[in-house]
Amino acid sequence: RVLEVLDAEPEVLDRPGAAAVGRLAGAVAFDHVSFGYGPDRPVLEDVSFEVAPGETVALVGPTGAGKSTLLGLVLRLHDPWSGAVLVDGTDARDLQLTGLRANVALVLQESFLFPVSVSENITYGRPGAGAGDVEAAARAANAHEFIVGLPDGYDTVLGDRGGTLSGGERQRIAIARAILKDAPVLILDEPTSALDVGTEATVVEALTRLMQGRTTLIIAHRLSTIRHVDRVVVLERGRVVEDGTPDELLARPGAYARMRALADGTVAT
Repeated sequence: RVLEVLDAEPEVLDRPGAAAVGRLAGAVAFDHVSFGYGPDRPVLEDVSFEVAPGETVALVGPTGAGKSTLLGLVLRLHDPWSGAVLVDGTDARDLQLTGLRANVALVLQESFLFPVSVSENITYGRPGAGAGDVEAAARAANAHEFIVGLPDGYDTVLGDRGGTLSGGERQRIAIARAILKDAPVLILDEPTSALDVGTEATVVEALTRLMQGRTTLIIAHRLSTIRHVDRVVVLERGRVVEDGTPDELLARPGAYARMRALADGTVAT
């Protein structure tokens, strides 16, 4: 079964003549995008919105609305059925996969750590980075203090999937990895949803540093973590139902205002 998986042909490949990619400015646009995982079962339907370079946009909505699927299209984990994902104005399918993905950093709800040293985990997205750069990234991620307290510091070999660390420690190493990679586009998929409130504050502080100057797309069920984003896009059943600044959406009786009222405990559930 392992060999069958390894020999499988990838569903997403470079198009003939796909362009090499240098460092991108970070503009991302969804142009009438529709996609699903099974025939006649769309997860996204006619989704359109733009994210300017350096802008932070939160994707919110109920479970199953298509938020994670939408972000996966930026990385070309899948390609849309119709429409296009544009990066710096170019259809992502016309860019070489390696270069496209080199321009995107990820921090997920459960970030994957390898059973190698802390330093090797941080340099995964930028092999060969020097010890000084690794430490600077760890400090920016609020990770340096607990790393130097490990038995061998940065040379400490982690357990499988980082199992020897707490959830907050794993997330801070993942943030350090993203900081070191220094990609212009950042995807955050519920990066604090599995953390307690005290740990969340430390991780959010590190995420705030990471987001500075980058195009950021963030999914968060805890609306407290996205109060200071530039824009909010609300998805329901695979469609965009609202798009605006947090203040604009709170000023109208729509989906986002209802979600914020529930999160703040100002209406009965």
